[in-house]
Amino acid sequence: MTGAAAVVPAAAVPLAAGPLRASVRWALLFGNFVIGCGVMCVAGTLNDITHSLNVSVSLAGQLVTIGAAVTCFGAPLLAGWVAGFDRRRLLALALVWYAVGHWLSAMTDSYALLGPLRGATLLGAAVFSPQAAAAVGFMTTPQERGRAMTFIFLGWSLASVLGLPMAAWVGDTFGWRAAFGAIGALAAIASVWVYAVMPDGVKPAALSLRAWKEVLTHPVLMPMVAVTALFGAGQFTLFSYLTPLYKANLHASTNEIAALLVWFGAFGLIGNIVLTRVIDKLGAGRSVLLTTALIGTSLLLWPLGTTVISMAIVLIPWGLGCFASNSAQQARLGLAAPALAPALLALNTSAIYFGQAAGAASGGWLIANGGADSLHWVGLGWVLVAIAVSFWVGTRHVVVRR
Repeated sequence: MTGAAAVVPAAAVPLAAGPLRASVRWALLFGNFVIGCGVMCVAGTLNDITHSLNVSVSLAGQLVTIGAAVTCFGAPLLAGWVAGFDRRRLLALALVWYAVGHWLSAMTDSYALLGPLRGATLLGAAVFSPQAAAAVGFMTTPQERGRAMTFIFLGWSLASVLGLPMAAWVGDTFGWRAAFGAIGALAAIASVWVYAVMPDGVKPAALSLRAWKEVLTHPVLMPMVAVTALFGAGQFTLFSYLTPLYKANLHASTNEIAALLVWFGAFGLIGNIVLTRVIDKLGAGRSVLLTTALIGTSLLLWPLGTTVISMAIVLIPWGLGCFASNSAQQARLGLAAPALAPALLALNTSAIYFGQAAGAASGGWLIANGGADSLHWVGLGWVLVAIAVSFWVGTRHVVVRR
């Protein structure tokens, strides 16, 4: 029930497409690792941000909402603006922007200033991740495309394994500014690496207004994109507030919180690695359903996590499905309509951040109104809707008229 992908004219696949050089794959993976670290650093350093800037947990959590909302709308708008840019320079510049944004954020002592800086900084993420995926689609054959896309998005899993717990540990030990500064340094390194190994002349064809209209009005592709927003909202209703919840509900120490985040991220990495090996056989649509169901399982079992050990067990399914679900979605969209992939991947990035914004906002409202104990139920509701929409999409055929 994955849906039939449209047949793409030969001209939609560049003549130079072939096996992607390992150096390019690893550079783009590292770039996504840095992007993921930056996106998740607020959740990891939330305890110190609230203390340092003297704001409430629910207000500090809205930094996730601010960055996500700006990126949500920025990704498709920027996709049109950067269409003619050489991807080597574009991706490197996006990472430079990301580095400078984190450094400037680390120097502020005002929440009122940090909010706009956060939104501006995340525009780098709005450009890098979808344009890296589009570049991979341009440089590879259809047979390699799904695996290549899921490979570079392993960077997000690695960010969860290494970046998120390190941000939490650094934030509690040295302060959130140190964590932001370190992410800026990693972004600068990533920009140099990407520029050094990416070939010149990678310019996926710009989409016409007619093509954008077809994407935005397509009866199957847009619900397919919506799945990303729905399971993202389900996760970030709870994920945005994990570190203060661990401290309040489990009485977890700084090291225990870091250990739980490492544990979660390790299973995120395992889930993504397994996905790269089975996605071609299982199919992208079925992979989305399976990984989303794993997320829902942990949200359903959340009340059983009353100690650090039991919480670690509850987190296993969520970890396995967390980043793999989005990798599967990227592959699903790239394969469903390759000729429209640049627009679809940009919209999928918007959907990721829309889901984060919606989840963080709904979670913040619940906490502010005494509903912290119901975060997982609201998150589960989002995820169940995502599963239903994904199942419906899988029963439909994708027909693209270009």
